[in-house]
Amino acid sequence: MNSTLLEMTGIRKSFYGVDVLKDVELRMQAGQTLGLVGENGAGKSTLMNIIGGNLRADAGQMQLAGELYVPHTPRDAQRAGVAFIHQELNLFANLSIAENIFLTSFPRTKLRNIDYNDMHQRADALLEQVGLRLSPRLLVENLSAGERQLVEIAKALRLAPRLMILDEPTTSLTSRETAKLFELLVSLQSNGMGLLYISHALGDVKRLCDEVLVLRDGAVVGQGPMCDFEPNQLVSMMVGRESSDQFPPRHNHPSKVKQLDVQHVTQPGVVRDISFVLNGGEVLGISGLMGSGRTELARILFGLDPMKSGHITMCGEPIERLPTAGRIARGMAMLTESRREDGLCMQASIAENMSLVAEPKYARPPWGLLRKAALTSALHAMRNAVKLSASTEWHRPVQTLSGGNQQKVVLAKWLLNQPKVLILDEPTRGIDVGAKFEIYALIDRLASDGQSILIISSEIEELLGICDRILVMSQGEIKDELARNEFDQSRIMLAALQADHVAASLRDADQ
Repeated sequence: MNSTLLEMTGIRKSFYGVDVLKDVELRMQAGQTLGLVGENGAGKSTLMNIIGGNLRADAGQMQLAGELYVPHTPRDAQRAGVAFIHQELNLFANLSIAENIFLTSFPRTKLRNIDYNDMHQRADALLEQVGLRLSPRLLVENLSAGERQLVEIAKALRLAPRLMILDEPTTSLTSRETAKLFELLVSLQSNGMGLLYISHALGDVKRLCDEVLVLRDGAVVGQGPMCDFEPNQLVSMMVGRESSDQFPPRHNHPSKVKQLDVQHVTQPGVVRDISFVLNGGEVLGISGLMGSGRTELARILFGLDPMKSGHITMCGEPIERLPTAGRIARGMAMLTESRREDGLCMQASIAENMSLVAEPKYARPPWGLLRKAALTSALHAMRNAVKLSASTEWHRPVQTLSGGNQQKVVLAKWLLNQPKVLILDEPTRGIDVGAKFEIYALIDRLASDGQSILIISSEIEELLGICDRILVMSQGEIKDELARNEFDQSRIMLAALQADHVAASLRDADQ
């Protein structure tokens, strides 16, 4: 019979006078995978940060393997055998994979110099363990988001932990990488490691976890064997109401007016001969596996990366020679894949972040004095539009918000500028089911008002639910295009996997 690995009793925590955790009880065994689910803001990350030594509980007690456990710092948690894989990765892009893995404890020679040969050999073994076939000398800045996630896991495995906390570990992974990760986690579990697995992907939780604990508004509303819970039941417990359809009704009616016209865009080694049209009021999806060139294309369209040849026209005017600021001024916006790295000033307040792009519009000429009353009114209206909680104070740093609310702040920042073309790169990554529905509804409202939306997503079901058309990319090229009446998940996957002849035959069959 398994022994108790982690036990938490009466855990309480509050921020700014608001109770975030309310007498939470948790118990898990060695060699067990416990799933932790709940909406953004339910208290999951706070609870995990207390276990990981990043926060101190206001009340309650923890025991690890039968002994009192009171970590004051993450280093204390590591020494006790607790590893924490954060949703937002903690890697230094300018260092190599091996240097990141051994950053806190480099192997040394007898002369106390860094033993690079030993470090690279050990890093290589860890990378092989997580199924990542890359040189440990490679700089992290050259890795994809999914590869960085696997490096983070290899970094944790170096510590040989007895408890590993994984916060949304598959959000940046392809299906193949996810399958490899799950094989690894099952192997670790069979060797006695306890796993705390946080995810909004309830299918993954069902597949991987032995037990599940459900948090809502900082309190435990359910815990038990995973086999006793169905996904719809979990959703109802998470949101406190019966689960409804995953996607809201669609009301937009795309026009024939070309808002964005992309012709023969090429950047060697990145994208090749990309051509498509985005019409007014249309939601156009881009599907494809990691490394297919989706994000790189979006960055080219937004002027962040160069292109060698091709033409980009927005609202009838060429913009390919304009810098990013010029494209923003013409009415383009882009929500990037990583809200922490590219989308937010984490230590700035909610109001300051939301004002970043549109503030020049509220400056009074000729001296540029800010029309504060008009800006404040617009901020309140946008706050309501993205359904940011009214109880969230304007002065709060965005780093204190849940992932879902951070994403809403990024959206509000761009929407306040009233864009004509909105590019969304993985807009619901790491977002709970309730917040996803709200973002889907917002996308529909924007399209209904005539805005054109280009959405990149790794979730095919998401694109099928909200898009009017879908483009499929592979190896930097568009391999297929599907109108809504042609949507087919198998066809999309086949095109993404570079199965050209099969995808073509399916396309011919549809016609």
